[in-house]
Amino acid sequence: MHHSVRRAVRRRPRVLPVAVALVATLILAACGQDDGGGAAGAEQTELRYQGSVGAVTPVELAADLGYLGPITLKWIGNTISGPQDIQSTATGDVDFGSAFNGAIIKLIAAGSPIKSVVGSYGTDAETFIGFYTLDGSSIQSPRDLIGKKVGMNTLGAHLEAVLDEYLKRGGLSQEEIKKVIPTVVPPVNTEQSLREKQIDVAALGGILQDKALTRGGIHLLFSDRELFGPFTAGSYVLRDDFIKKNPTTTRQFVEGVGKAIEWSRTTPREQVVARFKDIIAKRDRKEDTTAIQFFKGYGIAGKGGLIQDADFTRWTDWLKVNGQLKKDVAPAELFTNAFNPFRAGS
Repeated sequence: MHHSVRRAVRRRPRVLPVAVALVATLILAACGQDDGGGAAGAEQTELRYQGSVGAVTPVELAADLGYLGPITLKWIGNTISGPQDIQSTATGDVDFGSAFNGAIIKLIAAGSPIKSVVGSYGTDAETFIGFYTLDGSSIQSPRDLIGKKVGMNTLGAHLEAVLDEYLKRGGLSQEEIKKVIPTVVPPVNTEQSLREKQIDVAALGGILQDKALTRGGIHLLFSDRELFGPFTAGSYVLRDDFIKKNPTTTRQFVEGVGKAIEWSRTTPREQVVARFKDIIAKRDRKEDTTAIQFFKGYGIAGKGGLIQDADFTRWTDWLKVNGQLKKDVAPAELFTNAFNPFRAGS
């Protein structure tokens, strides 16, 4: 669920002139060989994807900045669930997706032919998932959550993993942890559900977190940042066959996303916000942009979206204890930095 947003002064996107782009496409087509390493013809450059309501994802920012080169994006709808997004990638309904790294581990371990290629969201001092209760609530410690409902966007992903870690560190046994009730609530309704006492704790992040805090009456119980410090929590995945057939497109995709991540980090926040508003206005999806002012960053720890072993291995024990991981999966099976120009020595 964890995703962030960025914006900046409007610039002309850097795109190849039509004639140059056409020549590049023709050269790719002429050089393509049906040898399994590339398609028999030009590589795929139109990528289908799902967006996030009211947010600008790193890849959408990359496209607007002109960092994706000949790649164009085709939006087919929105998703509020990372697991659903990467499942759609695995089945070929979209060409790339983003999810919590623990959810990616589960899908790959189950045999899905996907691989993480670049970070997509994370947690840092400014961008984190907080678990909030109403002021005056009797809930003050992990044990107080037994029998209580904790609202989150989806089960089996980032928020449930963080909740379980909080309970485990609080001394609860596995049987006691099972008595805490993770409850699925659409992100846009989570704050309201807490205030109406339909849930006892609300997991909030990004813009929804900031808007809730400005209204007051709630306070932080714990956060993923407090438990783990800064870390990349989720990443973009591509199918193995896509990577094999489209190595140049894959490299351009990863490089573009990485450059967009760094642009959002180094550009003054007011310029990032302005750019985001412009992107949302141009795509005309009838979205509300009033909350964009709260954007603080994507929270991705690795430079240019680089992925570390720990971004995945920190979740394997949780998955095993919960019976969601039946076999060990090596980091090399889960992700690659091979296409990222920000890796050491590049």
